[in-house]
Amino acid sequence: MARYFLVYSTVALAFLTGCGDKAFSPGTAGQPVEAAAAAEGEAGEEKPENISQELLDKLKETADENEAAMLEQEIWDAWLVSGSATVDTLMKRGLEYQEMEDLEGARDAFDKAIAILPEYAEVWNRRAGLFFNEGKYDEAIADLESAIGHEPRHFGAWTGLAMIFESVERPEAALKAYEKVLEIHPMSEAAKQGKTRLERVVNGRSI
Repeated sequence: MARYFLVYSTVALAFLTGCGDKAFSPGTAGQPVEAAAAAEGEAGEEKPENISQELLDKLKETADENEAAMLEQEIWDAWLVSGSATVDTLMKRGLEYQEMEDLEGARDAFDKAIAILPEYAEVWNRRAGLFFNEGKYDEAIADLESAIGHEPRHFGAWTGLAMIFESVERPEAALKAYEKVLEIHPMSEAAKQGKTRLERVVNGRSI
């Protein structure tokens, strides 16, 4: 969920990678996008956004680290299901290109997915990861804000914002973003550590 950035590389995994491909049906990567479009509406009865909202509710309430880890993975999986077979195929292609370090191909796939389904939060988050890795922080911030606009509880996007703000020496903004992560995902170790680290900076104490 393009992965590494200075001392924040381990945190970046939550922002840039986060989840695997098991949310996608096997064998779709090689299909033309037009063929995938024929499968629109064939997903399960419950909408993906409903599933993710239920899981986010549970994530906020749990105090068990193992349960939180499982819920987090399930949420990432749910976020990879857009409700559009065409967009899901494009997302799968984008992630495959990213694994092959073909960032141009990944960007093209994510751009197309955004054009088709601009209200789909996760594609904005994924494209932000590409910008982030290229050092294009303004573009990454804009995409993360779009992701949050469509899914206000996207803890991955909030983590990404915190990382960028911290790296460009905006500790107050970074601290607020980490605090937002903890409102959504109280067991997030990265956000806990970020909050502790930044409270020291904001309060004028040396790390």
